[in-house]
Amino acid sequence: MDEFKACNLDYFPENILIDVLSFLSVRELVRAGRVCKRWKRLVKDQRLWRLVDLTAWKGVTSRILWLLLRQYLGCGLRCLRLRGLLLSARGGTFLSESWLRALSTKCPRLSKLYLLHADLRGLPSCQILPQSLQVLELRGCELPREFFNQTSTSPACSQERAEATSSVGAQQQRKDQKGKGLGSPSGVGIERLVLNNVPSFTDQHLLSLTSWERLSRLELRDTFRVTANGLRSCAAKDGICGVEGLSRLKFLEIGITGRQGYQLQMASLGLGAGWLGLEELRLGGKEVGPGLLCASRLKDLKCLCLWACTLSEMQIVRSCRMLRGLRRLEFLDVIFQPRQCPPVVEGEGDGEGEQDNEEAEGGDNSNDENKTIDMNDPIPSLRRSLAVLLPSCTLVFTNCSVQINAD
Repeated sequence: MDEFKACNLDYFPENILIDVLSFLSVRELVRAGRVCKRWKRLVKDQRLWRLVDLTAWKGVTSRILWLLLRQYLGCGLRCLRLRGLLLSARGGTFLSESWLRALSTKCPRLSKLYLLHADLRGLPSCQILPQSLQVLELRGCELPREFFNQTSTSPACSQERAEATSSVGAQQQRKDQKGKGLGSPSGVGIERLVLNNVPSFTDQHLLSLTSWERLSRLELRDTFRVTANGLRSCAAKDGICGVEGLSRLKFLEIGITGRQGYQLQMASLGLGAGWLGLEELRLGGKEVGPGLLCASRLKDLKCLCLWACTLSEMQIVRSCRMLRGLRRLEFLDVIFQPRQCPPVVEGEGDGEGEQDNEEAEGGDNSNDENKTIDMNDPIPSLRRSLAVLLPSCTLVFTNCSVQINAD
C-alpha cells in the first residue's frame, strides 16, 4: 500500500500521459506545458495538435495565434477551427497574410479550416490560404468582393486545348493531370466549400467559383443574396468548349431557414435550367418548394434530401414522378400535412356502419383514436405511392412529424 501512495504521474509512460492530455482544451494544454520540462515536451507532441478548436476561446488574438503557431502547431495539424473578432468589442485584425503564409509553410497537412465570425475583408483573395486545404467552412464571416477569384488565370488554356485535339495528346494530358493532382500549381485545391449565414456572399462570388478546378461539394445555407439568375449562370451545361460552369460539382445544398428583414430570392429556381453531373441535392427551409418544381430537370440526380420544411403528400408525389433515376430520398425534420380524407355521403354504408358500431361497443376508445391517427398520417400512404413511382429508391424519415389541425 505504501508503494501505491508514493506513485505519481512520473511513473506513467508517455503514451498514457498523452492520451490523458488529449482530453484538455487548447488553453488548458498551454497551461499544462508550464508545469515542468517533461510536460512541456509532452504538450508539444503533434498527436495533441491534430484537431485544434479555438472557437470556445473567446479571447484569442493575433498575438496568441502567433504564439501557438511558433511553439505548438506543426506538421501534425489536420483541422483548425478559429473564432474571429467580428462580433467582439476589441475589433482589429485577426488573420493576416503573414500568419496564413506561415501556417501553410509550417502545417503542410492542414486539410480543413473552419472560420467563425471572421472579417476577411483585409485579405486579397482565398489564394492566400494554405494550398493543402480540401474543406473550407465559413460561418458568419465578412468577405471582400474578389475573395474567391484566382488572380493567376491560365492564358495557356486555349493552347492546351489545341494540343489536346488529337487522341494521343488528350490521353497524355489526362495522365499529367492525374500525376500532378492539381490542374495548376497556383490553383485552389478546395473540394468542399460550406457557407453558413454569410450575408456578403453574392452572385459574383458564386460565379467566381467556376474557376475552381476541384470543387465537388457546395453548401449554401442562409446565403440570402444568391439569386436564381446567379445559380443559373454557374450551372454546369454544354458550351462551345465543352462543359461550362461548375462542371465538377456533385453535391449541392441550398437552404434558407428564414430571417426577418431579408427578401426571399428563391435561388433554387435556378435549377430549372438543368445541371449536368449533379448527383446529390439538399433543399431546406423556404427553398424546398421552388426547388422541387425544378428537380425534375436534373437528369443525373441520384440522392435528394429535404429538411426543415412543411410538405404535403400530393406535393411530393407530383415532384417525384419525373425523378426515375432517384436512388435515395431523405426527409429530415419535415412536418407533413395531414391527409385530406373525402367526406362521407349520408346514406351510404349505413348497414356496415351499424355492424361496426355494434362490434366496437365493447372495445376501447383508444383503438378508435389510433384508427383516426392512421387515417390522417400521410407517411404510410407516401411510402406506398413512392414505392410504385420509384421502386429502386430508398426512403429515409428522420425526426419527422405530422401537423395536427386545430379543428
